[in-house]
Amino acid sequence: MSAVEAASPQIHAPSLRRLYLVRFGFAVVWAALFAATSSPLGAFTFGLAVLYPAFDLAAAVVDARSSTSGRPTPALYVNMVLSLAAAVAIAVAGKDDLQAILVIWGLWAVTAGLVQLAVGVLRRSLGGQWPMILSGGISVLAGGSFIAMAGSATSLTAIAGYATLGGIFFLASAIRLGRTARTAQSAEVA
Repeated sequence: MSAVEAASPQIHAPSLRRLYLVRFGFAVVWAALFAATSSPLGAFTFGLAVLYPAFDLAAAVVDARSSTSGRPTPALYVNMVLSLAAAVAIAVAGKDDLQAILVIWGLWAVTAGLVQLAVGVLRRSLGGQWPMILSGGISVLAGGSFIAMAGSATSLTAIAGYATLGGIFFLASAIRLGRTARTAQSAEVA
């Protein structure tokens, strides 16, 4: 398979689209559960706080494995390390340290946002990546705000809004990827 074929939208876009749809569904359900149970922070909600970056790690693994070029972007591996580190750090911080959880989440949001931004730019030729590029930039800003508010945090509810917005961006990108793949397929037929 040539590099052009490997990067063509109709080859990689369907698997990426499915992954983005799963990530949307997970983010929305996770955010609803987290918002409903985050105050006060109990064991279930703490488990959800660890689960979100762990799920992001799993999604990056699936993304890397589904890369049709045989060489996924190195940024996906960086994302895997960051997500694993965030899940472990939150677990180590413990459910009684809201400030630490918010700082860890904020650092993860900043670094993962930069990675998402880079991956979106690298994948522009696939189409449907502008929502991912915007999401990466917003993640950097949101992460900074989580770090800034950590000192006076009494709740982690803001994280649910962050996850919801991220899920919406995944849905928007999935929709755009579907359109791009259909357009590319129509152009081939014509």
